[in-house]
Amino acid sequence: MSEEFVNPHIGTLTFQEVVSEIAHEMQRDPRADYDVFVGTDSSAGGESVDFVRAIVVHKRGKGGRYFWSRQREPKSPSLRRRIWREALLSFDLAQRLLEALSSSTLLQFNLEIHVDIGRNGSTRELINEVVGMIVGSGFDVKIKPDAVAATSVADKYT
Repeated sequence: MSEEFVNPHIGTLTFQEVVSEIAHEMQRDPRADYDVFVGTDSSAGGESVDFVRAIVVHKRGKGGRYFWSRQREPKSPSLRRRIWREALLSFDLAQRLLEALSSSTLLQFNLEIHVDIGRNGSTRELINEVVGMIVGSGFDVKIKPDAVAATSVADKYT
C-alpha cells in the first residue's frame, strides 16, 4: 500500500506527486519566498490512534496550499509516547521531503517542523526533549501557538 496524501482542491496524490506539485508551485514564481511546514496531530479513540500529517506550502504574502495524510496505529500507552510518535512522524516526513525537493531542484525554501506541544497543558514537560531532538537534527521547529501545520491543518482532519 502506498502512502496517500489529500489536497482539498486536487484530491488524492502519492508522496512523489505532492513533491512534484510543490516543486512546480515554486518554479512558477522562483523569486517568491516560500516556507514549508510539516506537522502531525493525533486523535485517540477505542484501541487505535489516528495520526494526521500535514505538509503546508506557504508563499509569503500570497497564501498557501496543504496536503495531508492519515495513518492508524494501535493506541499508545501514554501521552508522552503519542507526542513522541507525532514528532517522529513529522521528522521522518520532513527528512523525506527535504531530500526529494533538494535533489530534484535548486529551489529556495525554509523548512520547519511544527509539533503539537506548548507551554500550557500536559505537553509542556516535553518541550525541551522534543524540540532538542528536532533542532539537534538540523531542523527549525515551532510549538503552539505557532505550530500551524500541526495545530490548524493536521488538527482539522483528526
